[in-house]
Amino acid sequence: MRTTVSHKSKQFLALVIKLAIVIGAAYFIYNKLNYNEQLDFETFVAQLKAIKLTNILVILTLFLATFCNWFLEILKWKTLVSHCKQISIWESTAQSLGGLTASLLTPNRVGEYGAKALYFKKSERKYIVGLNFLGNTAQLITTLLFGVLGFSFFVYQFHIELPWTKIARMSGFLGIFGLLFFLVTKQKRFQIKGYSWKNLKNFVQNISTSIHLKNLSFSILRYLIFSHQFYFLVLLFGTEISYVTMMSAIIAMYLITSIIPMLFIFDVIVKGSVAVWLFGYLQIPELHTLSVVALMWVLNFVIPSIVGSYFVLSFNPSKKEDNVASV
Repeated sequence: MRTTVSHKSKQFLALVIKLAIVIGAAYFIYNKLNYNEQLDFETFVAQLKAIKLTNILVILTLFLATFCNWFLEILKWKTLVSHCKQISIWESTAQSLGGLTASLLTPNRVGEYGAKALYFKKSERKYIVGLNFLGNTAQLITTLLFGVLGFSFFVYQFHIELPWTKIARMSGFLGIFGLLFFLVTKQKRFQIKGYSWKNLKNFVQNISTSIHLKNLSFSILRYLIFSHQFYFLVLLFGTEISYVTMMSAIIAMYLITSIIPMLFIFDVIVKGSVAVWLFGYLQIPELHTLSVVALMWVLNFVIPSIVGSYFVLSFNPSKKEDNVASV
């Protein structure tokens, strides 16, 4: 009898948590769309009507880009998990979109690590956290590589004066901190919750070169898709700027926002502020810039999060164990 009551209690608690995640995500999305200090909802809708976003071809193009963006992420996750076990496209979709919804309110989407891990057996979860880290790292490296090139070109073209002294100091501080962290973690006795530098190194080396290459390739393709989706939206507002100049601004925006710690739900505000500053050099009206940023947020995060809500509500954690080795 007690076992039955305990089981029902756990089921009820799980349902409450899932509902809290979905309702919380829905509330914050609604709140951000309706009470955005940078761009109120009525003005945003008016801007969408002004660029004739009711055109079927335009809508299909935008949704196709969103679909390709997330389908590549789903394929990337399926590829990474194949190191541990084989999962279907449907399972990868559930884990990717469900993880997105669950991580919506956490800084830099850190909640995604725990959310995805819950889809697997306890013996597999260390692997899953490590694989998710590799996937996010590949996306970050892609953003940094493209971003440095784009931002450098943008700064050179518009002769932007940067606070080089502050940048040098910050770079020096980060360099020293990184070196000390590396030296400390190299010590054999150093561990964080059972993880050590040697464990991480062995984990990365044990993953096949094929998976590493596919991981990076999917990340690059995703980056090219959503950056060009942004470019396409800018063109809808009638902006006539060279492709190279416009893309350098877009790439610079993604670089700057990727290195700013923030709550994921405030991503649209941070990107909006950075984009307004960068696109100001291109003489693009602030209202157009904020509308594009808001629409990109809706297409690539709000809509996938709504779909992900279904997977959060239907989530059923695996309780089985097997003999998968720990990292």
